Amino acid sequence: MSKIDRRACLKGLGVSLALPLMDSIGWGKAAKPPVRLGFMYMPHGVIMDQFWPANPESFLSSPPPALESLRPVLHQCVVMKGISGVPIAPFNGAPHALELSTWLTAALPAPEKRNEINIAISADQIAANHVGAFTALPSLELATMPQTWKENQEGLNEGYYSHCSFRSPTQAVPAEVNPRNVLYRLFNKQEQGGAARASSKLSALDRGLLDIVLGGARDLRRTLPVSDQRKLDEYLDSVRSVERRIAAIEARQKEAALEKAGVRASKRDASDSPPIEIRIPEGEKRSEYMQIMCDLNILALQTDTTRVSTYIGSTPNGASYPELGFNDQHHSNTHHNNDPEKVRKIARITEFNIQQFAYMVNKMAGLREAGGTLLDNCIMMWGSGLEDGNKHTRENLPFVIAGKGGGSIKTGRYFAETKGNQGDLLTTLLACAGVPIDRPVGIATKQIEELKA
Repeated sequence: MSKIDRRACLKGLGVSLALPLMDSIGWGKAAKPPVRLGFMYMPHGVIMDQFWPANPESFLSSPPPALESLRPVLHQCVVMKGISGVPIAPFNGAPHALELSTWLTAALPAPEKRNEINIAISADQIAANHVGAFTALPSLELATMPQTWKENQEGLNEGYYSHCSFRSPTQAVPAEVNPRNVLYRLFNKQEQGGAARASSKLSALDRGLLDIVLGGARDLRRTLPVSDQRKLDEYLDSVRSVERRIAAIEARQKEAALEKAGVRASKRDASDSPPIEIRIPEGEKRSEYMQIMCDLNILALQTDTTRVSTYIGSTPNGASYPELGFNDQHHSNTHHNNDPEKVRKIARITEFNIQQFAYMVNKMAGLREAGGTLLDNCIMMWGSGLEDGNKHTRENLPFVIAGKGGGSIKTGRYFAETKGNQGDLLTTLLACAGVPIDRPVGIATKQIEELKA
């Protein structure tokens, strides 16, 4: 059977859905699947004795509490202690404005233009510039929280608090916080004339979304071998599952909004005002929301809709975690001064955020691709822009690298004494992903050779 082009997708009435890799679908001229890059962020650092492994020898068998959720895939991970962050002088009074904005740029803003965005292109956008022409979306930027924090540390532009992706030194890339908008971007759903449909005009579930392409799926299915029929069925089921979960969140929010307005949804009159715009608040289960975003991330990478993704799990300041049993804000607890209860809460918040990353990479490890798994062909980085939120230190930034990068990274290791900075790490990851490096990323001076296979 001849290979179907890798860009094949199911189409109908302005909707298209890219397909996952199947035995009968080739990657064009490439000899193997491309390497995809993903970045996931948590602010405010970690409780260090809960995060760093005891030693390289026990890393796989006895991970520290913060990394326990990664145990099933630790053999596909690398943890590196000793990666220093960007020294922030002359902005010493702006640790939170800089922890996120320097995370993928490894550079400081221009001191003479503090009130403007003027920093550096970020590593994800360097990658997007190289591989973006091969995919429907050059890159995908997601966030859990709106990028609207208002503060003025050291006179720096407010955009530095909530953005980590920069298309150019002066252009921050906004992240999408609405999972339905992300879903429609992945489906490339359009109205007549090519304009993207506004999510506010859509029904909560719009069950016809997949139905439009299922007819094409049935036609395609008849041409596929049995193994690929199963993969196609599993893939469409996973897309439907994501949509159902998004719809469930939206339905709960509509119910709550109507109840608050004094209208019982079960007896709602047609003349009542329509439900207000749906936004997922702090009170919603954060894990459910984040896992939907992680699933959308997986779908985008699995279908080669994009090869570069960035997910800001939360931004500095403003986040709380009521599902963990306390409502205190993340930031306020980081200044714990060794108070045991506050330390416990920060450790639990760190575990929670890594659990969401683990949810994503564990799932990727279970998705077959080209004789291996999706995770085999990805480089997924989790990390924070501070080492210790209590003292705002940046000497040993916490990073977890998951995935083998198509064979470019040797995994299953913990480096207790890495010599390098975050620019060195980013430069190395880009090189492992096959991105030509014509200049270092930010403060980089070298590549970290021991990371490579």
